[in-house]
Amino acid sequence: MIIREATVLDIPAMQIVRNAVKENQLPNPLLVSDADYVEFMTERGKGWIAVEDKQIVGFAIADLKENNIWALFLLPESEGQGIGRKLHDTMMNWYFTQTEQTVWLGTAPHTRAAGFYKAAGWQEVGMNGSKELKFEMIFENWKNLTLDML
Repeated sequence: MIIREATVLDIPAMQIVRNAVKENQLPNPLLVSDADYVEFMTERGKGWIAVEDKQIVGFAIADLKENNIWALFLLPESEGQGIGRKLHDTMMNWYFTQTEQTVWLGTAPHTRAAGFYKAAGWQEVGMNGSKELKFEMIFENWKNLTLDML
């Protein structure tokens, strides 16, 4: 398995991954267009993909404009193998080389994703709208977490 920077040529496969998830599903797959991916990966931030056996099995995108994690998704059959954590850590290390601003994300409560973020050191800080938990990671906490990993 390799992690590499995503390109616009990866977007069709990223859309497949995004629409295959069992949790945090989009009510309408057309809500997130290819143009949205292009904007978030080339103008607002950067994305990464996980490739296993020549197939994209997951991706992550960080948004510097809104200091937000826009996406972190895996194919359901690729969950629980450490791929999400590798994507997460790659994205977060990059994010905090670009800025020391607190980063946030939203995810549905009572999901594997919520548990994943808690285990990765994110702090639950309330709600993002009426249907999502809001998590934050501050620079100092990430720095301390990465020092603990060494």
